[in-house]
Amino acid sequence: MRHGRYPFIIGFLAIPVAIYVTFVIGPYAQAFYLATTNWRGVSANPKFIGLENFERLLSDDIFWKAIRHHGLLLLAMPLLTIAIALFFAFMLNVGGGSRGGVMTGVWGSKFYRVVFFFPQILAVVIVGVIFSRVYAPDDSGLLNGALGLFGIDPVLFMANPNIALWSIIGVLVWQAVGFYVVLFSAGMASVPKDIYEAATIDGAGRAAMFFRVTLPLLWDTLQVAWVYLGIAAFDAFAIVQVLSVDQGGPDGATTVLGMEIYRNAFSYSQFGYASAMGVALFFLTITFAALTLRVSRRDTIEL
Repeated sequence: MRHGRYPFIIGFLAIPVAIYVTFVIGPYAQAFYLATTNWRGVSANPKFIGLENFERLLSDDIFWKAIRHHGLLLLAMPLLTIAIALFFAFMLNVGGGSRGGVMTGVWGSKFYRVVFFFPQILAVVIVGVIFSRVYAPDDSGLLNGALGLFGIDPVLFMANPNIALWSIIGVLVWQAVGFYVVLFSAGMASVPKDIYEAATIDGAGRAAMFFRVTLPLLWDTLQVAWVYLGIAAFDAFAIVQVLSVDQGGPDGATTVLGMEIYRNAFSYSQFGYASAMGVALFFLTITFAALTLRVSRRDTIEL
């Protein structure tokens, strides 16, 4: 530090920045370049074609179908996940009411936290395999076996275009809820118990305490959760690949951009066109995150 703070700081940052540029910025730049070529994965010198791949995207029905599916995922997945996770987190932290002047969660809340978080530690492929048996189209499937007990005919969850995407959303919500229960529980634990006790003394019920106390104090956490879930909604590739019929079927009913990027690159050897899809996905994700942070911005409540 005697020789100046800037050489000292640069000395610490040089290696991390070099690694970041090499393994993050470099691949991004390469993808942007490949999106302007007709590279098929074998030529050492791909031909530059300008914006032709992006013009092709605008007339690609499958691309727009995947965009519509992402739109549904962006609405349904965050709303369902956050709503369920908030309910469970509230019950685990203050749902038990006041005991001895202290707000507590429901009985067995510590055990439930572990149970809710368990799906988060499973690999996505394992989750897909599990739900392939849950959604099995015969009586061996968990859901159809239960329906059969009531005399209801088996439901083709993954083969019916009208419900296949909703079945995928159900899996994504099931896997994500546990993490956000823990996240919201940590946020609620940071709220002084005096606030809940004061609300209880003023006669606030559980509903009023949730909407007038808990939600405003968790706004920053909710904002982060919405961004994370939105980014996850732009992915969903692994679950779609493992669980869906014909990788995005039936008839493209569950396809997403990640699936189409994989298909065009490794099935059709159209790496340039796949890179153009990747660039589109990149800008969609960045735009969503920026808009969400902008629209949901509000003054921080001081505790």
